[in-house]
Amino acid sequence: MVTSPKPFSIAIIGGGIGGLTLAIGLLKHNVPFTIYESASQFGEVGAGLGMSPNGVRAMGLIDHRIKEGFLRCRTNNPHAKMQDVLYTVRVGDFKNANENGMIWQKGDRCLRVGDEIFDVPGLPELRGACHRAHFLDELVRLVPDSVAQFRKKLVDITETSGDVVLQFADGTNARHSAVVGCDGIKSRTRELILGPASKATFTGKCAYRGLVPMEKAIEVLGEDEARNSQLYMGYHGHILTYPIQLGSTLNIVAFCSRDSWTNPKWVLPASQEQVLADYSTWGRKTILTALENPNVWALFDHPPARTYCSGRVCLLGDAAHATSPHEGSGAGMVIEDAYILSSLIGGIGDAQDLDYAFKAYDEVRRPRMQKLVTTSRDAGMIYDLELYGDDLEAIEQNVIHRCDWIWGVDLSAEMERAKGICIELRGHGKSP
Repeated sequence: MVTSPKPFSIAIIGGGIGGLTLAIGLLKHNVPFTIYESASQFGEVGAGLGMSPNGVRAMGLIDHRIKEGFLRCRTNNPHAKMQDVLYTVRVGDFKNANENGMIWQKGDRCLRVGDEIFDVPGLPELRGACHRAHFLDELVRLVPDSVAQFRKKLVDITETSGDVVLQFADGTNARHSAVVGCDGIKSRTRELILGPASKATFTGKCAYRGLVPMEKAIEVLGEDEARNSQLYMGYHGHILTYPIQLGSTLNIVAFCSRDSWTNPKWVLPASQEQVLADYSTWGRKTILTALENPNVWALFDHPPARTYCSGRVCLLGDAAHATSPHEGSGAGMVIEDAYILSSLIGGIGDAQDLDYAFKAYDEVRRPRMQKLVTTSRDAGMIYDLELYGDDLEAIEQNVIHRCDWIWGVDLSAEMERAKGICIELRGHGKSP
């Protein structure tokens, strides 16, 4: 059934995963919109992208073609173990090894560098990893060229006569019914809503990131470790590895703790000497010497926000709740956002109700997302032996069930709850 376009329009600031999935959702509901992207083309920063089960379900709820596109670029690992294991946790650091090379004791087992500690179970049909750029390409295919404008860096937003006017750095303006900021962790939209409280904070963690051809990774780690996802634990650091690009490349993220980060740039080139100095007591550091053009990333996240919306301006994804990557759920939560918000906007009839849609979205999404920011920080400390120390039993019990609340969300029920809040606000005529 063909429906008429909604009598209002949305400005989407940012054309990353959040902006594009929101756009696809709005297309499905016949909501007019324009994407304003500051770069000269669509693009994503980083290489490996892990997708959580809740994120894959959200894709299907927005548009089955998003999920199909993800599955096309997801790594298809033929190894049987990978089918029901998210990753294997292993010993990485020999800092406290005795004269026999034993580092930790688990039951009657003496653990040495590289030994398996435990497996973290996963849901093989509803998760996976891919290259960020490849997934973004799949999303771009679902969005008409005509809806995007590039080199549009947002400067300011003003509300006038029931609309919002966007001002860009190139001196141009645009007028829409509302704005959704999908412009990332350094979001200008967030700054306009929250002021000084908008700034992200350093998490105390950095990450060396790089890629290794799978053939080289197998030479260094062996077939099993290279082709299946691994997490190597150590003191004040951990290393995560997983295959991407349909198994042809090993993505490596090596985390380490730092007291502070003072450089205004959050991503810097790194030398192999710098990497190896931070992992001098690690038994898997050989794989780090194979990294191609490694960078070091300072990991920032957002402190709790008092709101994700103000008037006709709303925040989505990293602009609202940038998180550290330790629970592998940041991208999945962004897509959850897009599902809830696009459905709420698609379910209203006129621009006046956008205020209620934004408020309902804020009420449903903010508690869940701010919990993720906190628990993700904790997860990084657990892997770095900073929360439970090297109590392996406590770590295993925590990690195995850590993401149950994230993965097991009933998104349809969340959607119905958000719709109910929107209807209640509208019925009582409450101002958001």
